[in-house]
Formats: sequence, C-alpha cells, structure tokens
Amino acid sequence: MQKNWRIGSLFGIPLFLDPLWFLILGLATLNFGVSYQELGSIQAWSIGIIMALLLFGSVILHELGHSLVAQKQGIKVNSITLFLFGGIAAIEEESKTPGQAFQVAIAGPLVSIGLFILLRLISAAIPDTIALHMMLGDLARINLVLALFNLIPGLPLDGGQVLKSALWKVTGNRFQAVRMAARAGQILGYAAIALGFVVDYITGELITGLWIALLGWFAIRNATTYLRVSQLQETLLKMFASDAMTREFRVVDADKTLRCFADEYLLASNQSQVYFADRDGRYQGMVCVDDLRVIERSLWETQTVQSIVRPLDEIPTVEESTNLVEVITKLETENLQRVTVLSPAGAIAGLIDRGDILHSLAQKLNLRIADADIKRVKEEGSYPPGLQLGTIAKSTLDIKG
Repeated sequence: MQKNWRIGSLFGIPLFLDPLWFLILGLATLNFGVSYQELGSIQAWSIGIIMALLLFGSVILHELGHSLVAQKQGIKVNSITLFLFGGIAAIEEESKTPGQAFQVAIAGPLVSIGLFILLRLISAAIPDTIALHMMLGDLARINLVLALFNLIPGLPLDGGQVLKSALWKVTGNRFQAVRMAARAGQILGYAAIALGFVVDYITGELITGLWIALLGWFAIRNATTYLRVSQLQETLLKMFASDAMTREFRVVDADKTLRCFADEYLLASNQSQVYFADRDGRYQGMVCVDDLRVIERSLWETQTVQSIVRPLDEIPTVEESTNLVEVITKLETENLQRVTVLSPAGAIAGLIDRGDILHSLAQKLNLRIADADIKRVKEEGSYPPGLQLGTIAKSTLDIKG
C-alpha cells in the first residue's frame, strides 16, 4: 500500500504528497516547457518546472482557504494532500449550519480569484518583454480556470459543496441536500467522460480527451462515495441498540460454586462466552471469567460465582433506545470489545459488538458482507478497511448535534 510523503506544514496543517503527484508534475512541466520554447530550450524548461511548482502552490493556497475557514469554525483539519487530480483538504467534520458550510466551500475559489486579480495586477506592471510578465499572466489565468472549474455545481467539487449548502438551507435536510448535489456530480461526471471521447474523436487530442474522461471518472467515483456515506449516516441515525443487539450470552446462578460453574460451563464449551449471574430472578452483573484464574483451585469448592461478578453499574452499558451512532462511538472512544444493552426495567436485554453492528447494517442496507468477514470483525474488534464506522459515526454524531 503506497503512503503519502509529508513535506511540511502550514498553520499547523500537515502537507502531504501522493506519489502519483510526480506524474502530473512531469506533465505540467512538459506542457509549460513546450509553451515557452521561443525563449530558448534551457530557459523554457527552467520556466516549465517553476510554473509547474507555482501551479501546485496555487492549489495549496486554494485548499488552505477551505482549511483556515474550517479551523475558524473550530473544525480540525487533518491534512492537505497534493495528488493526481489536484489537492484535497482532509476536514474532519461537517460545518454546523448551511451558512458555515457555504463559507468553507466558497473560500477556496475566492482565494483562486484573489490570486488571479493579484497576479494580473503585478503582470500589468511588468514590461511585456520580460518573461516574468508572461509567467504571471499565465499563472493568473490558471487560477481563474481553477476557480471556475471548482465552481461547477456537483460534488465533489467546491461548486457541489456550495450547491449542497444552498439545498440544505432550502430543504432543512442535510442528507437530502447531499444526495441532490452528489447526483448532480454523477451526471456531470458522465458528461465529462462523454466529452472526453468527443474531444478525442473530433480533434484527435488523445491526451486531452483522456484527461477530461479521467476527471469525469474521478467525479463519479467521489460523488458515489458521498451518496453511500450519506445513506449510511442517515440509516445509523434511524437505528437503535435494540436493532443490533444479540442474545449471545448465558445466565448462571450466582450461588453456584466456582467448581460447578467451571465444570458445567467453561469445560463443556470451547467457544468464548459471556456470562451474567442471576439470583432470585434478578441480574447481579457480568461474570468475569478472567478473575477465576487468579483464585486458588482449592477455594473453588466454597466460593460462588457471585465472588467474580462485576455489578451492572460497573460495566459499559447502553439502553435499548440508545441511538446506534452513540453505541458505535462508545465502543470506539472507550476501546471496548462489546457493550451490554439494558431493558427499560434494568434487565439484560442483549450484547452488541462491532460484528453485530456490521451485520445489522448489512441487513438494513442489503450490503453483501460475508459471514466470515463478520466473524473476523467480532474476533479482531475492528471494522473492514473500506467501512470505518467509527469515523463515520463520529461525523454523524456531529451532524446530530
């Protein structure tokens, strides 16, 4: 698995390079170098690499615009990464209101437009016989194109984020707004792929057509991700602990001796089990099997299960009515293997672990997740790499407010 390379930080935000960035750097250098050949080969290629680096400097400033506004709203920005298709700011959570979401979205294009104006003014003050005049003029136009391209109204572009914030404001429903903006992004993506083939067919510009098609594919891929995550978040908010819990536990008599408990339950089963102790129809707590191992075997005949019980108020619990987002967050923040679910009367209703959550979501959303994968999640206590429910739940909890 390839790793991004850290190259520094700005305003406390780490900057990373995707290895594929060097591919687009080389193509940009080639493009600029060819454009400046009238200045001589050595100077042209020198300007080519400088312009390519300034282009990505502009991209960093564009993403920094998003990031600084997000930070001002109290949102953590994990990184800015330059990759094949430009740059991306990893903003940890959604803005609280449509207005704040609009501010974050529009900040990047405004930075690019500001750079366009500034570079045009500086270029105008330099004689047109100097190469720097041409360089600044070209860089100004690039920033204008960067701003206008990003304002196309479809996710994952900034224009899609602007559209989402507007729809969020109008409908009052963030999830509906994301779906509509993502659908727009998918439509634009398919249109870009079609345009790429048309450009290739009419002009014979294979590289240009292919690049447009690749941008379309990137838009479709990311817009689809927005749709899936939004659907998952909306589903999580509608599910509760009772929807995911199982009754995979056993109840034992609290007054049973440790010897009888070991013989009848532990030695009779090779599978790991969860046990709760009961006395006169009332749950006493969870049986801590590990504590049995530190008690001398000579005492097993006289000590009872009650001696290794942890009361219910000392173990992690949630209620049946607890939202599933909160259950997932509790498992992650407290690093728990499982959590006990209590009924309204305070009795043991069930247990929930990560595998149970994954299974319930698979059933709710008709996801194809193999039983072997669910079993692995139960045993390892971690979600599949492509479905990080802990992170998704945290962002959903922020939306829930």
